[in-house]
Formats: sequence, C-alpha cells, structure tokens
Amino acid sequence: MRTLSGIQPSGKLHLGNYFGSILPNFELSMKAEQSFFFIADLHALTTVNDPASLREARSDIILDYLACGFDPEKSVMYYQSHVPEHTELLWILSTVCPMGLLERAVSYKDKVQKGITASVGLFTYPVLMAADILLYDATTVPVGRDQKQHVEIARDLALKFNHHYGETLVVPEPLIRDEVAVVPGTDGQKMSKSYGNTIPLFGDEKMIKKAILGIVTDSKGVEEPKDPDTCTVYNIHKLFLSATEAKALADKYRAGGLGYGDAKKMLFEVYMDYFGAMRTKRTVLEKKQDEVREVIRKGAEKASRVASATMQKVRKAVGLM
Repeated sequence: MRTLSGIQPSGKLHLGNYFGSILPNFELSMKAEQSFFFIADLHALTTVNDPASLREARSDIILDYLACGFDPEKSVMYYQSHVPEHTELLWILSTVCPMGLLERAVSYKDKVQKGITASVGLFTYPVLMAADILLYDATTVPVGRDQKQHVEIARDLALKFNHHYGETLVVPEPLIRDEVAVVPGTDGQKMSKSYGNTIPLFGDEKMIKKAILGIVTDSKGVEEPKDPDTCTVYNIHKLFLSATEAKALADKYRAGGLGYGDAKKMLFEVYMDYFGAMRTKRTVLEKKQDEVREVIRKGAEKASRVASATMQKVRKAVGLM
C-alpha cells in the first residue's frame, strides 16, 4: 500500500488538524509500504496572497510535523512546488477533464460563497489535486468525507486518461476514516481557522490557556449535573483520554460538583502535558533550520524520482516522447 496526503499552508495548525489529520495519517503511514506527505503551497496560492505569510506558514508546518513525530526516514515530506511534475500533469489531465466534472465540484461553490475570488486556479483546483495523487501511483488516499469528491475526481480523470491513452495511471481508492474524531472548536462548531474557534498546537502558552478558558458552555452552576455529550469542554478533553478515563470523567460531569472553570483547568493541564515534549522538540528544531531545510530537500528528491517516472509514462502515452 502506498499512501499520500497533503495539507495546505494557510495558517497555524490547531488541535483539529492534529486529531483529525496528523495523528491518523501518521498511524496509517506506519502500516504503508511507502507514504508521502506534501505541503500544498501551490494550492495555497488560491487563498494566500501575501508571500511572507505563505513562506512562514509552510515553514511552520514542517516544524509542526517534525515535532509531532514525522520520521523523514520512513516517509517522504516535500513542498508541492519543489516537484514541477505536479503542474505538468495538471495541464495534461486538464485536456481530458470535462468542464461539467469541475462545475459539479462542491468545494469550488463553497469557497466562492465564502468570498474567495472565483479564479481559474480555484476552479481547476481539483485537477491539480488529481495530479498530486496520480503522480505517485498512490493506491490509498486518506480523506475526510468533505474531501471524498476530490479523490473521486482523481479516479475519474485516471480512468478517462487510461481509456483514451491506455493503462498508464494507477486508479486510487479513498480511505474514509469514520472513526476519526470531529474536533469541536471553542464555540462548539467544528474546529476551523475559518471560524476563528481554534486552539493552537504550538502557540504561546497564554494563547492556549485563553482559548481553552474561552470555550463556550451553558450556565449551569458547579453543583448541577451536566451532560458530557453536549459539553464542548468534555468533548475536547476526551480526545486525550482512554475509553476508561473518558467514562470516569463523564461520570463526574453527570454527578454534579464539577464546575466548568475547574473542567477547563483540567483540560488545559492535560493539553500542556500531552504536547509538552512536542513543544520542547519544536523549540529545538527552530534553532536547527539547516537540518529542517535538508529534510525538505531530500524529500523533494525522493518525490521527484517517483513523479519523474510517472511523467515518463504519461509523456510517452500522449505522444510527447
């Protein structure tokens, strides 16, 4: 099994990124024969228009991933823009991509409704994502349900290309992880940068504490029983706990006597304890930028070897060789 996943450098990583993507992808990569992680900086150009912000965001993601435990000896990490085959395959796939396929893409409509400029890049975003996947002969692409359509488009384009030019591209399968937690934000909605309801992974300790203490709760007093199933504080806290520990905490909520202030302090303590070693590692890595850049350079080399081999087949299939 060869797996591939990517992340857009559009801001600071948060708790939702960790439990919803980083941790499950790391666990899956341990089972794969080969795994690829890429920082989708070309995709980011559809929404990030400040060069300094983009450079900082993609550099931060590398530090975050390494601090969280990414092992560059076992998996490949690289910047999308450092492998030019991504954009070459984008163009070739676009010549077999029906307009209707992109017009039905939900993500384009959603982003335009949110105020993002309706650029050609945004419209053809799914074709670049297809190229990202198909370049590496990925058999498995782990995604949430909101990203499933992008993998389906990649499958459609691979099938259309193979039908027209002969068997060339591997048709990937989406891996929908139903068991992956939807991490609630501080307001109870899904945690997302666009909602401004995140708890940063590696932010300043005061920022993290402020975010946790700002979690929205109901007005029940300390002694009143509380429903853990509807409590955002509990639903974030249980992500750090075993099933037995989560049940014990839920019982405390239901019994009464646990105030929201104390519950938030408990969450802050477990948060800092869980990420303590990672935060220390990240601080050390910040002082070793040459080593971090070397990880990206080597990752791009490894990725380029695979991407180049795929493009050799594609160019030959379409008549460019």
